[in-house]
Amino acid sequence: MTAPVTTSEATEAQAKGSGMGMAALALAIGGFAIGTTEFQTMGILPEVAHGVHVSVPHAGQLISAYAVGVVVGVPILSLFGAGLPRKGLLIALMATYGVFNLFSAVAASFGQLFWARFLDGLPHGAYFGVASLVAASLADPKHRGRAVARVMLGLSIANVIGVPASTWLGQHAGWRAPFAVSAVLAAITVAMIARFVPRIPATEGATAKKEAKSFFTNTQVWLTMVAAALGFGGLFATYTYIAKTVTTVAHLASGWTPFYVLGYGLGMVAGTWLAGELMRWSVVRALYYFSIASVAMMLVFYVSAPRGVLLWPVVFLVALVGSIVATAMQVRLMDVSEDAVTLGAAMMHAALNVANAMGAWVGAVVIDAGFSYRAPALAGAGMAIVGVVILTVSMQLHRSAGRARAGA
Repeated sequence: MTAPVTTSEATEAQAKGSGMGMAALALAIGGFAIGTTEFQTMGILPEVAHGVHVSVPHAGQLISAYAVGVVVGVPILSLFGAGLPRKGLLIALMATYGVFNLFSAVAASFGQLFWARFLDGLPHGAYFGVASLVAASLADPKHRGRAVARVMLGLSIANVIGVPASTWLGQHAGWRAPFAVSAVLAAITVAMIARFVPRIPATEGATAKKEAKSFFTNTQVWLTMVAAALGFGGLFATYTYIAKTVTTVAHLASGWTPFYVLGYGLGMVAGTWLAGELMRWSVVRALYYFSIASVAMMLVFYVSAPRGVLLWPVVFLVALVGSIVATAMQVRLMDVSEDAVTLGAAMMHAALNVANAMGAWVGAVVIDAGFSYRAPALAGAGMAIVGVVILTVSMQLHRSAGRARAGA
């Protein structure tokens, strides 16, 4: 017979649940701050280009600079922080993020802004990696995927509220204003984490040397990251030049751009929420099937781009499918990382930002070659197809290893 729950026990459980909820909110606000900063440049790219006196394709290098910063920062900061308490590490990462957003806001030239964006990217992946681990550790094991999705939900909501608002703000108050606001969001995150996230020690016995050896010698890790980089490279090639696609291909006024950015954000929110539910079904199947669907959506984007407002629901679906794949990739990489959990949780964001850099670069090459602003979607679909092929190899090796273990 189960003992009755006392009033004090019920009150304690309720308080604990409330505390965990506020901790999850604090982590999600950090995701919101980063998501707003990462994607706002795409929405105000013409204004930024005009402000620092370069062409729009040249200004696209700022997106690549941020992405390269993420790629460089993830292994360095994640390995350095493997043995550090996670709450303090989260605070340090987000405080650094805020400082470099201020540098972006006051940059006096393209060169200064380029390096400010690079430096701002450094804490990005490490923050999401550590935040995902903290969220997973606070949740029931069977809801681990949903907990990670909630952290990513902050990133998605940024594309519904933060990025459209930043696009509007950049168009009306100048391109510097959105970066200043991002610095304020980072400061709010630091305060929230300090107040609500419990102290969580580092993984026992974790060292940079041990994590690096376990992670970088793992075949499944490499296959997963390469598949993510190629698949999302295609997605970013499609989305990076959304502002110019709206005005020069869909032939709409620039005032429509925030609505398309909003559509992308709504798709991300819907996809991230749906991903949390799909993770309870099968991480591997969700990852594979929706990776294939992502290729299809890029092709649909190419066909729909000249059709005015009919492009809006396509942008929504591109983001929805992409967000499902991103969350599934995150959980998959955490699962295959074995003893390198800190690095594994963070490296997904390095892979995504390799994709970001490649996508922006491929898009610029295609446009500079004389093709229209919708042409990067075709190049992106080709990249994503290669990613699906690599993912297929990963799945086959996964099944073979499972059969070998079962027969042992």
